[in-house]
Amino acid sequence: MSRSDDASAGAYDATPFLPDDGELAAYRRAAADCRGCPLYANATQTVFGSGDTSARVLLVGEQPGDQEDRQGEPFVGPAGHLLDRALTEAGIDRGTAYVTNAVKHFKFTVLPERGKRRIHKAPSLRELSACKPWLRAELDLVRPEVVVALGATAGKALLGSSFRVTKDRGSLLPMPGADEQYVVATVHPSAILRADDREAAYAGLVSDLKVAARALNGQGQERPRAPKVRQSG
Repeated sequence: MSRSDDASAGAYDATPFLPDDGELAAYRRAAADCRGCPLYANATQTVFGSGDTSARVLLVGEQPGDQEDRQGEPFVGPAGHLLDRALTEAGIDRGTAYVTNAVKHFKFTVLPERGKRRIHKAPSLRELSACKPWLRAELDLVRPEVVVALGATAGKALLGSSFRVTKDRGSLLPMPGADEQYVVATVHPSAILRADDREAAYAGLVSDLKVAARALNGQGQERPRAPKVRQSG
């Protein structure tokens, strides 16, 4: 049963649309009708996470892109293909991972001078906060050991507004409020596609992903213990 009957249109909070209980499949069905922020109005559909529901590694991006919005699956466009290759080189099997985004609807603008192409726009902090209940539910249900934050938006959703990808990438960080769960931050694959030196940028992505791979194998840095955070509500 959904709590969406109590939701008001245009409110920035997905919480009323979450099911009262159930597995990931129930959350995926409920997310299809999410009206937790205005982004749903222009997007083709909700793009929920997908993959191994008991994955040891979960990857979080920013939001769906044009192809993801059309196909209804995360990371199926050019950035997703690049990510697949980087994961393979780092020793992580995407088939055993779970992939999702911090925001579940595609935010874009249309530029007529560019053939009416839909151009990505970064989600606002308000939109990111509105969608966080879906991401929190995915983390709680999958219960991964390592979460990979792909880009600044994903990092802020997981680690807070003070996160800076240039400062914090490539390190094994404790997940706030979660014991024995860790975050490895890196750049978003789409940033590689825009980089002047793609080869160097790609090598950096693979290097960061190898930190996650070593953590899954019990190797590498000593894991810092996550501080206990009192949960409210």
